[in-house]
Amino acid sequence: MRIVMFGTGPFAVPTFTRLMRATADQVVALVTRPIDDAGQRRKSAANPMRDAAQALSAASPAGSALPVLAPADANASEFVSELRALQPDLLVVCDFGQILSAECLATARWGGINLHGSLLPKYRGAAPIHWAIYKGETTTGVSVIHMTGKLDGGPVLTSASTPIDAEETTETLEPRLAKLGVVPVLEAIELLRHWDGRSPIGRTQDPSAATHARRLRKDDAVLKWKRTARQLANQIRAFQPWPGTYTLIPRDKGEPQRLIVLRAMAVDSESPTTATPGEVVHIAPNALHIATGSGLLALEQVQPAGKKPMPIDAFLRGNPVKLGERFV
Repeated sequence: MRIVMFGTGPFAVPTFTRLMRATADQVVALVTRPIDDAGQRRKSAANPMRDAAQALSAASPAGSALPVLAPADANASEFVSELRALQPDLLVVCDFGQILSAECLATARWGGINLHGSLLPKYRGAAPIHWAIYKGETTTGVSVIHMTGKLDGGPVLTSASTPIDAEETTETLEPRLAKLGVVPVLEAIELLRHWDGRSPIGRTQDPSAATHARRLRKDDAVLKWKRTARQLANQIRAFQPWPGTYTLIPRDKGEPQRLIVLRAMAVDSESPTTATPGEVVHIAPNALHIATGSGLLALEQVQPAGKKPMPIDAFLRGNPVKLGERFV
């Protein structure tokens, strides 16, 4: 089977690496996002898939480079013609960054499959891993869908699940799910290899069970102390490394101090408290507890603006915090 891989971010790398080493199929090209001149100066310009393609091409016995295509618009008619000329049997899409049109998908005999970082239909959209942790899910997984025009709405061909550890962050869960997705992608390819192209295939998603995992924004980083301690702890885990989470500490003189919270734990998260949400209710040499809408949040690792991350005891030694002070 002739495969064209579509991918940009790190989530796609394990699947791409495995497909490049397959003997039954041939990856004939990688389609990835372009980097413009301005983008080369931004951290967001990183392209793990391009790097992986270069490394795999250099290590191949033949030494031949895999064609890497970087269209500004993968659905533009000029690129669709270029893609059709490759005569692909299947498009494998993961962490690409663009939604493919029906015309683009039709360039391949079997259309396209997409590796998605959730157990669909839950958490359709751009940030499924983040929102699963944010919502307090204890189990998640990956799904491989046969692509249609609806965002993450095609039939599920294969899937795999895994528990979410109580202290796991997006930064640690994402690479685990990326590796977990390799086998389901291979299983989905086998299903399509023996498909007649007409009969129903896969499990139809229940639209009533669908939830949306929208793209993250900078303002998602704000800790809103009226939420419960458990919800805030989940938010801190979910939004690492970006957009992060932060609060503001009012100061008698000058602007409030911005404090990034890197790790925290819910304490008696279901217990009521008479303290105002955001109020400091307990201070010890190695402890700082803040009241929330329900329960207390114990800050464990923080990063004051302009400084390095530090455990809470180091922060308290250099930053006076008073009982009754209110974080906002």
